[in-house]
Amino acid sequence: MSVAPAPLRLPRLPTPVACSGVSTEARQALRQLLGDVERDLAGRFHAGEPVEFLVQTRAAAVERVLVHVWIALIGDSNQAALFAVGGFGRAELFPYSDVDLLALVGIAPPSLLRALEAFFACLWDIGLKPGHAVRSIAQNVEFAGSDVGVMTNLLERRRIAGDIALEAALQKALAAPSLWPARDYFLAKRAEWLARNERYNDTAYNLEPNIKEGPGGLRSLQLLGWLGRHLFAAPSLAELVQAGMLLDDEAERLDAARAQIWRIRYALHLLAKRGEERLLFDYQRDLARQLGYADEHAKNLAVEQFMQDFFRAAISVKRITEQFLQRCEEQFDTDPHAQQVRRLSIDFVSIGNRLDSDTSDLFLQRPAALIDLFRVWIEHPELIGLRADLTRRIQQALVTVGATLADDEHVNAAFARLLRKGAPAVEALARMNRLGVLALYLPAFGQVVGRMQYDLFHVYTVDEHTLRVLRFVARFAKPVVNHEFALAHEVFTRLLKPELLLLAALFHDIAKGRGGDHSALGEHDARAFCIQLGLFEAEVEEVAWLVRWHLLMSTTAQRQDITDPDVVHAFAVALADSERLDHLYLLTVADICGTSPKLWNSWKETLLADLYTSARYVLRQGLERPPHADERIAACQREARMLLAEQGVAAEAANRVWADWPSQSFLRYRPDQIAWQTGALARADAADMPLILIEPDSASGATEIFVCSPDRDGLFATLTAVLDRLQLSVHAARVANSRGGLALDSFLVLDRHGKALSTDAAANALATLRRALAKPVLDAQISRRTPARSLRHFHVPTRIEFTQQPGNARTQVALVCSDHPGLLAAVAQAFRECRVRVHDARIATFGERAEDFFEITDQNNRAILHTDTLDILRSALLRRLSAQIDDAPWSAKAG
Repeated sequence: MSVAPAPLRLPRLPTPVACSGVSTEARQALRQLLGDVERDLAGRFHAGEPVEFLVQTRAAAVERVLVHVWIALIGDSNQAALFAVGGFGRAELFPYSDVDLLALVGIAPPSLLRALEAFFACLWDIGLKPGHAVRSIAQNVEFAGSDVGVMTNLLERRRIAGDIALEAALQKALAAPSLWPARDYFLAKRAEWLARNERYNDTAYNLEPNIKEGPGGLRSLQLLGWLGRHLFAAPSLAELVQAGMLLDDEAERLDAARAQIWRIRYALHLLAKRGEERLLFDYQRDLARQLGYADEHAKNLAVEQFMQDFFRAAISVKRITEQFLQRCEEQFDTDPHAQQVRRLSIDFVSIGNRLDSDTSDLFLQRPAALIDLFRVWIEHPELIGLRADLTRRIQQALVTVGATLADDEHVNAAFARLLRKGAPAVEALARMNRLGVLALYLPAFGQVVGRMQYDLFHVYTVDEHTLRVLRFVARFAKPVVNHEFALAHEVFTRLLKPELLLLAALFHDIAKGRGGDHSALGEHDARAFCIQLGLFEAEVEEVAWLVRWHLLMSTTAQRQDITDPDVVHAFAVALADSERLDHLYLLTVADICGTSPKLWNSWKETLLADLYTSARYVLRQGLERPPHADERIAACQREARMLLAEQGVAAEAANRVWADWPSQSFLRYRPDQIAWQTGALARADAADMPLILIEPDSASGATEIFVCSPDRDGLFATLTAVLDRLQLSVHAARVANSRGGLALDSFLVLDRHGKALSTDAAANALATLRRALAKPVLDAQISRRTPARSLRHFHVPTRIEFTQQPGNARTQVALVCSDHPGLLAAVAQAFRECRVRVHDARIATFGERAEDFFEITDQNNRAILHTDTLDILRSALLRRLSAQIDDAPWSAKAG
């Protein structure tokens, strides 16, 4: 049994003398009274008292002060009345909520208007900062008629002072039948709700959600009250249940969600010390701690648990709101065609353009129909949705049979039939998720509903990400538009059983948050579920393998040199056959695209396509060892000579250039790159040095920059610093030296929007690089830029690993750390300081996490084997990176 909170004794105010004014001392006392109340309420909040009591108490305290000031400045005028509107009208004032007021006036002489001006000025003096309007009855009717928001505010008005007769007159004017009839009001409020959701990408799962305006936020809860009041004279959840517009369990879930979101909002206001409605990264960790969450392990942080609970509350509100709006819509559906019945299957019919079932107890008698209905739905794209009563029966059935769905062989058979629909099944899965069926049928999926990952790489919760991955898979099945996903579409059309790819996509992240390797845990879940579905053993193994190794292609492409046949060969060996390569390629592309809208770009597209094409060639030829280096060099030169001949470059000229090049160049560059570099050098003379080439839109999907310059101390550090100052992100770098002492450095870069450089940007980069290399003393100074605000709240511990592969004359360096502006330039400075040569660099960024890989040698091009030397390099890297972070010019705004 809960104990009612102890009543808060509001200080007594002396009875004011009408129109006597409010002295300076009185204003200070009123300000002090409000401050005392707010401090007391904050203490009670932290002691665990219900937020409903706290917001009502603050509203009562503010109301008492307002009445006192009204009498002292306005008196008992019969030409004015004061109303609380908005949240204050509902008696819901959070710590920094707006105090919204309406002053209703009849005949308003100048003296009354002056008194009202003094009244609102006094409220500012005592610290209330009200939002207010002064309007006559006619003005209220006029504004309400043209603005549904004004009408809504007026519906929630609550008179707190002034003339009662004015209130009655306003009520009569607003009750006019022509002023927002029920249907018009519903359509306007629904459009307003849809537009608001659209501003937040129609998802409750944003990394920094707005708990008031966002989908599933407080505005959605308020919408139920507004529509209930105006359409059904039922402003409360209990009254909506009585009116038949909500189920009992829906009202209970909405009550629980409101209590949770209210508690978060109250804590957020206190923490931010302002009316903040966004759960910014700045507050999430502190809120989690204040609200009693604790880290379970490294992969289930307190902040992740806190945000998951919020997201689940928000999605529950959003889901019930959608169903409530559908019920309202059917109340106003007067189209005679809306009642026409058409048979669709043995169990389902359409009534008008919505799906319904024959019998009211269908789902209880045959739970497999809970799956079949989604298959029937996608088979009839003319249907716009479900009948409200069918949705209601689905929810009731889930309460009764939801926990046993996965154990029912008929349900599993129905799900297998749905998956065999291929790409169209994705929309059915999304609908199953929206109605809560998927989470109950797949309990493991239910565990990741609302599951966020506290980083900047994963923009969506795990369930939202999974559904987006599935949608991209379905997109690959459609004809290509503007060449987007052309290869993915070609590959998808070759799939014999697309349902295996759908299962892999559904399970690839299903074990997130449990601790351990989510890929290995997910493999176990996927294998068990596929057996449950009755798949053949080979099909079970295919899905399980894809879940276990779904990151293999991405990590190979971004962390290794895929122009190296040994790398491609090892990748192909891991796959073993072309069908698995097709599945993995499609899953990888969909996974990247579904992780963040900013992650996929032309460079990644080309990178994965190159790896796919190379691996497919190896698999077609058989898994024998790749050709020896001499054969690869000869093949590259042969193809490059053909390209150079088309440019008019003679073989002798090419041979003169190549005579000075290290043989490694022909192993690391494609023939077209060799021809591009060689052609420019063949036409250049000493006066052209340093030679800088820029190909804005290269075959790699990124902008390629090639620098040929007499080698100088600090050249690589200077080049990386210049590129950083230009705000270009380096994704790959290769450094070589000719036999004659020339540095041959190349970079693949993208602009800050993740795109190849425009013609103008490329020209600017060329001019800037030329100026930098023309200086007698190179300037490797790193620019100081303010990192994004969000980066402040995520720290990745720096990890540096040195490895030495047998037979490789270079040392590999793996660097994992927090991403920040100037990172590569800082690393280059550390290499320069330790007199280390960089031969290859691969740069990958995953949100706030940078994972960079380098191949280095000493000044004599030998691997660095001495532990002492490596320790010195490690210290230099740590010092440079630490200084770069410590010196970051965090702005006050960012804080």
